[in-house]
Amino acid sequence: MPGGGRLNVATSNGETVSVRVSDTGSGIAPEHIQRIYDPFFTTKTAPKEGQNRGTGLGLSVTYGIIQNMRGRFEWKAIRELGRRLPWIFR
Repeated sequence: MPGGGRLNVATSNGETVSVRVSDTGSGIAPEHIQRIYDPFFTTKTAPKEGQNRGTGLGLSVTYGIIQNMRGRFEWKAIRELGRRLPWIFR
């Protein structure tokens, strides 16, 4: 969120442990949603000064780790509330 914003992290537990992450950033363009878990996918082809290009491995690696632990990784765009990435572990 180069222009500032808010990052929220919430946890809960019960039968599962849940971590929910949301922010007020600009989000992911609709044409990129189908590729967010693809290894090496990044939209940062020309990063701004002080910004890294990115490897495109963050969500791919996270998804793989959670799947190996028999968990669930979900992504939902909720425009009114920012972006939300709930992670649910069993």
